Amino acid sequence: MHLNIRQKVMLGFFAGILGVCIIGGISYHYLREIELKQKIVEKANDLLQYILEARRYEKNYLHYGSEEDLKENCRYIQLGQEVLDKIEPEVKDLKGAPQLRLIQQEFQAYNQLMEQIAAQDKEKGRAGHRDLEEKLRERGKTLLDLSEQLVKFERQMILNIINTLKTQLFGSLVIFLAFGGFLGVIVSRKIIRPLRIIENTTQRIAQGDFKPLPVWDTRDETQRVVEAFNRMVAELEKRQDQLVQAKKMSSLGVLTAGIAHQLNNPLNNISTSCQIILEELNQGEVEFIRKMLINVEQEVYRARDIVKGLLEFSRVREFALKRIPLEDVVRRSIRLISSQVPPGIDIVEEVPWDLIVDIDAQRMQEVFLNLLMNAVQAIKEAPGEIKIAAAVDKERQEAMITVEDTGVGIPKEELDRVFDPFFTTKEIGVGTGLGLSIVYGIIEKHHGTIAVESQKGEGTRFIIRLPLPSTETPERASS
Repeated sequence: MHLNIRQKVMLGFFAGILGVCIIGGISYHYLREIELKQKIVEKANDLLQYILEARRYEKNYLHYGSEEDLKENCRYIQLGQEVLDKIEPEVKDLKGAPQLRLIQQEFQAYNQLMEQIAAQDKEKGRAGHRDLEEKLRERGKTLLDLSEQLVKFERQMILNIINTLKTQLFGSLVIFLAFGGFLGVIVSRKIIRPLRIIENTTQRIAQGDFKPLPVWDTRDETQRVVEAFNRMVAELEKRQDQLVQAKKMSSLGVLTAGIAHQLNNPLNNISTSCQIILEELNQGEVEFIRKMLINVEQEVYRARDIVKGLLEFSRVREFALKRIPLEDVVRRSIRLISSQVPPGIDIVEEVPWDLIVDIDAQRMQEVFLNLLMNAVQAIKEAPGEIKIAAAVDKERQEAMITVEDTGVGIPKEELDRVFDPFFTTKEIGVGTGLGLSIVYGIIEKHHGTIAVESQKGEGTRFIIRLPLPSTETPERASS
């Protein structure tokens, strides 16, 4: 049987209440016993005092034979008997009951001896009861000892109860602390830790990392929440892929006019070459015709590369890292966007030909296209410059890539939000706010980092850092 978190919390709550009630009941019982024992001790003290007074008047009577001393002795014996009658119902079920019965027996024997001595004094005078006096003194001494023992016994019982109560309270405190610690561990492991993991995962997802959470076999709300959370993450990742593809198609729409212009040039050259060949065909100048056909072939290859670059960019593929020269990807990205660059804006490329990185060429091309397109849009008036540079940071074993422009820059208060989804500094209808968010996610997938530096009116600089491969066996990207 597996309890869910609510049942565990309720069980712990009721167990705590039950424990408090049990401890409270036991403590109340002990306090009631202490109260009863205290009353018995008070009465036992009174009894002891009455016995002491009775013995004092007993000695006076035996020495002087005064009737007043005899009356006082009888009065204190009567008071002692009344105390015994009051104590008896309270002690009859306690450990002190046998001792109280002994006191009662001795008290009755002492009273009888005193009455016998008093009777003889009236009949025969004070002579002739020396044996009775000895017995009376022995009874009185025994009675006094028993009374003192009763007082000590009841006081010791009070101390025992107090010690038991202290031990019980200390044990209860230890149990409650252990129970509280156990409950704290349960709450920490079953509630707080999963919530913290979910919180951290939410932040990680906001940064583009859609790795699912591990599912613990707890068979409670935590497991169901994590499973639901993972379903949500999978759905978000699928939606993001759809957004990325939509962004690609949007970028393709922007690039279409430029691509048409790029294709128009080789097609015009092919058409012109074909017309010249047709005109020269009858004259039979084979070398000239061969030269024209080679020109046609080159223009066909040129058109093919343009179309191939578009197809590569638009095709949906699984994420896969390959060891590729970074220069190939950068130059292909520049070629795709070159037709969209207004006159007066130069794109400068300074990427070493031998800089090899493990990347997904298609997605890194998307990164550069987004950054280049943003840079072009940031330069409101010519002249302007966009520079893509790369270098190796040997100390950190990273490739550092910078994309900087001479555009209008980004306000300082907006720098921290540029990678947030749907955040844009462009006019309404110009941008969706997804480009840099997609860039951030792609760089995260490459286990890299991207940062931005900008000053209002002084341009913007994006810094990408990618880990270097352990060995360099490049695979040329298709272009």
